[in-house]
Amino acid sequence: MKIAVTTSGKDLSAPLDSRFGRAPKFLIYDLDANSFEIIDNAQNLNAAQGAGIQSAQNIARLGVGALITGHCGPKAFRVLQAADIKIYNSTAATVEEALNQYRSGKIAEAAGADVEGHW
Repeated sequence: MKIAVTTSGKDLSAPLDSRFGRAPKFLIYDLDANSFEIIDNAQNLNAAQGAGIQSAQNIARLGVGALITGHCGPKAFRVLQAADIKIYNSTAATVEEALNQYRSGKIAEAAGADVEGHW
């Protein structure tokens, strides 16, 4: 399974970005292969509107099964749910820490959006 993690960096030691739609990058981690790729999200970083929806559609196209991020707004949450992507909110300092939380079951699946849109 693939997991998308919001970040501004290029590796596992990069910081977890608290924003979903406006995160500069997504680290797509493949649990089966223990490998990752970095996906640029610059087109949504400064979008006037729709950043969460567009980001959700982009990671859905990548075939991820889960998302780890700091926060997720209501519109993006609905798109992710419709794509059967589980959402996990984390306060981890790094991507690696967030992935370890996921693997050890220390973060729970989000039941809904945890911020309003355009926060």
